[in-house]
Amino acid sequence: MSSASLNRFTVPLTNQSPQGLLMPKLKYRFRVTLTNFGVGNDIPVTELTKQVMSVGRPELSFEEIKLPVYNSTVKIAGKHTWSDTKLTLRDDSSNHVTQLVGRQIQKQFDFLEQSSAASGIDYKFTMSVEMLDGGNGANTPTTLERFDFLGCYIKSVVYQGGDYSSNDPMDIALTITYDNALQFNSETGSNEFGIGEAVGRTLGSMAIGG
Repeated sequence: MSSASLNRFTVPLTNQSPQGLLMPKLKYRFRVTLTNFGVGNDIPVTELTKQVMSVGRPELSFEEIKLPVYNSTVKIAGKHTWSDTKLTLRDDSSNHVTQLVGRQIQKQFDFLEQSSAASGIDYKFTMSVEMLDGGNGANTPTTLERFDFLGCYIKSVVYQGGDYSSNDPMDIALTITYDNALQFNSETGSNEFGIGEAVGRTLGSMAIGG
């Protein structure tokens, strides 16, 4: 059997030679970094990066505007909404994770003094979710894609309880809401691609086009 046959393990394309199957991004190859999360320098925020169990990517929806016309209805996109995302962390025995989460919540609202933050900028943070290629150690990982969640705050937190019948580690589940999300194709690059990329803006006066 010729190894060239492996190039046919994909969907055939019209008038093109076989190209083989593209490598997918894998769910377990990711990294989460939080910036301006919690307070103090005694516990590095990278402690959270090491204890991440799962995270969501952005979810976006557009409101629908209906324009009734003669025999039909034309639909156009209205305002958009970013749905909340989830971040689940292992609760470590040194209490670093639970302490950092608690400090972030205290930034949002001081539960001892019953005092709220003066403005959103006082407590909002940034969360970066990178999809990696699997490299590690001497083989530096490459960031295939990065989403930056901007204007984040914790909307809800669930401290998992005990269970004598379970072997699972305790976790802390965060629901995070955010104002915006941008997409990049590198770890530190500032050039947006996909969401946030400059694709040009067409100016017109028609609700529909052909």
